Amino acid sequence: MMPSSGRRVFAAASRELSDPDHVNSDLCRPFLRTLPITGAAISTLGPPFGTETVCASDDRAAQIDEFQFDLGEGPCWEALSTRRPVISADIRNPSAAWPMFVRAIEATDIGGLFAFPMFIGSLNIGAVDLYSTRPGNLSMSQIDDASALVALAARQVLRRALLARPGVPDAIDDEGYSRRLVHQATGMLLAQLDLPAADALLVLRGYAFSHGRTVRDVATDVVARKITFPAEYDGS
Repeated sequence: MMPSSGRRVFAAASRELSDPDHVNSDLCRPFLRTLPITGAAISTLGPPFGTETVCASDDRAAQIDEFQFDLGEGPCWEALSTRRPVISADIRNPSAAWPMFVRAIEATDIGGLFAFPMFIGSLNIGAVDLYSTRPGNLSMSQIDDASALVALAARQVLRRALLARPGVPDAIDDEGYSRRLVHQATGMLLAQLDLPAADALLVLRGYAFSHGRTVRDVATDVVARKITFPAEYDGS
């Protein structure tokens, strides 16, 4: 069990990542404070938000992202495709599943590398890469803590991605009907994706952005059952 001081650090990191008003805060810092790692990088991967580094704690963390972006392989891609943490106690282990990526980092001092998927419901967002200069594993409790922080970071990344695009078609009329429609659609997403209300609305907005539509229009189709989100994001 983590000492009480460690739990306080984790609680503080969780609060920092949960604050929707901290749109300019460093999303990597809470991971560095909480976990026995050297560096961290957070990235979006593929549609709908593109492939780019959101934040990196240092040049080495940024380089880890760049190698994976350029090569199209690596732990971040595997984490997102499997929706499971990828834990590499020694990234140079010859059994590693990403031969080109492993060759690319041979000249670096990276030892352990840990990738965690970022998603909300069925909406894929990206991944968080954590590295250590020494080989070694994370404990199960540390993996659980990292996963909890990644889930909070996913919400912040989605919020920032939407706020950063002034052209996002997110218009919702002040008329009561439009707001009721969005609330109704959000409620349906709650059931479809088993999400809290705030996250369901984020998914609704993310879908609207990725399809160049307004939230109101998407809400109309959700209520009419023309859109069901598991089908949309699972490709069925």
